[in-house]
Amino acid sequence: MQSIVLVGLGGFIGSIARYLLGGLVLQMTAQDRFPAGTFVVNVLGCLVIGLLAGAFERHPGFGPDVRLFLFTGLLGGFTTFSAFGLETLYLLRRGDTGIAVLYVLGSVTLGLVAVWLGFKLIEFLPR
Repeated sequence: MQSIVLVGLGGFIGSIARYLLGGLVLQMTAQDRFPAGTFVVNVLGCLVIGLLAGAFERHPGFGPDVRLFLFTGLLGGFTTFSAFGLETLYLLRRGDTGIAVLYVLGSVTLGLVAVWLGFKLIEFLPR
């Protein structure tokens, strides 16, 4: 139960932070066609997860509850793209380059196809 609360609290905070930062960036770039809000959130989330993962490797005293709150909760609520980036980096560091490439290409390609398919499936539903 404690794990669920930690993830939920972190997700709550991360989701609000994503909403606020994305809105701020959107206000600053409202004339652009580029989705800068999501882009900034994703890149910032990747930077933060890299900093945290590096700190946790250097200082292994952080317990599993802290990791659960920060990685799964806070950053999961902020952006799951950061987990995608970290997992890809771990694959590359292990020397699993082929798996990393497959993961990146598969995630992006199948993710886009799944969104497209979702839109197409909705077209079959009555209004």
